[in-house]
Amino acid sequence: MAILITGGAGYIGSHTCVELLNAGYELVVLDNFSNSKPEVLRRIKEITGKDFTFYESDLLNVDAIESIFSQHDINAVIHFAGYKAVGESVSEPLKYYHNNITGTLNLCDAMSRHGVYDLVFSSSATVYGVPKQVPITEDSPLGATNPYGRTKQMIEEILRDLHVSDNRWSVALLRYFNPIGAHESGKIGEDPNGIPNNLMPYISQVAAGKLEQLNVFGDDYETLDGTGVRDYIHVVDLAKGHLKALESVLLTTGVDAYNLGTGFGHSVLEMVDAFEQASGQKIPFVIKERRPGDVDSCFADTRKANQKLNWAAEKTLTNMCKDAWNWQSNNPTGYTEANDLVTSIQIAP
Repeated sequence: MAILITGGAGYIGSHTCVELLNAGYELVVLDNFSNSKPEVLRRIKEITGKDFTFYESDLLNVDAIESIFSQHDINAVIHFAGYKAVGESVSEPLKYYHNNITGTLNLCDAMSRHGVYDLVFSSSATVYGVPKQVPITEDSPLGATNPYGRTKQMIEEILRDLHVSDNRWSVALLRYFNPIGAHESGKIGEDPNGIPNNLMPYISQVAAGKLEQLNVFGDDYETLDGTGVRDYIHVVDLAKGHLKALESVLLTTGVDAYNLGTGFGHSVLEMVDAFEQASGQKIPFVIKERRPGDVDSCFADTRKANQKLNWAAEKTLTNMCKDAWNWQSNNPTGYTEANDLVTSIQIAP
């Protein structure tokens, strides 16, 4: 039996593939490289010393999905695949609704037809919108404020409805906070297309000289230093959370949401200071006006995941910054293209 990983060549997906392979799982990986590179597949194999099957396609290709489920004995699915840039989702909402929601519907339809009911879904803390209080619990009101977040919230509701219609479904909704860092080997990490949307890769590229300075949006928030506070989690801790969630859905039924974060917040300026200490590089920054919709502070209550999944984030902020810099300094241009993907199976879109 195998685990299907959609979006498995992406930032979080690739680190999760490493954890699952090291835990002894057989993997089938699907990705269309819209926000990832083929080279990551070779590096996953290099880190783990293990092979897996790969399909280049996406979830809008119904024939490709059917082919995967027909050719493999899929036991469960971890679903990462989806567009994820908040700003782009605002300017191109139909693109996000079509890709993220339609793709998930296609996936769930295939799962149902092939008797696969165990699913770990890559959701997001954006489903909470502007939090009324922190730390945020899984019972906090939902109210995503952008199309990207709304696709996650809508998919969560779809998956809950699926379980109501058929109680064989077992689903873990993993609400990530702010993943950063990289694998300690420095072989895989975050390689965003274009100018980064997230803080850590932006800081890393400033440290590497690829970008001139960091823009800090707002210094008048109700926080210790006036800059926004967020919950940053090491991507390897996050990947291990998926392993724990998979173990849970394979043994239970129902739908449960889990916050995956550290339970602590760090400000933008704290992140800058920590990265400077970890890298030995100076991070020049300028203060800009607040961005619409940004909140003072946002961090997770992680007790539910601690107790029900037996999972907790272990890596420190120093670990996160050191590993992010190790990845950036060893891969200044990110991944290089690989031309020889052994065991890859190409499926035309």
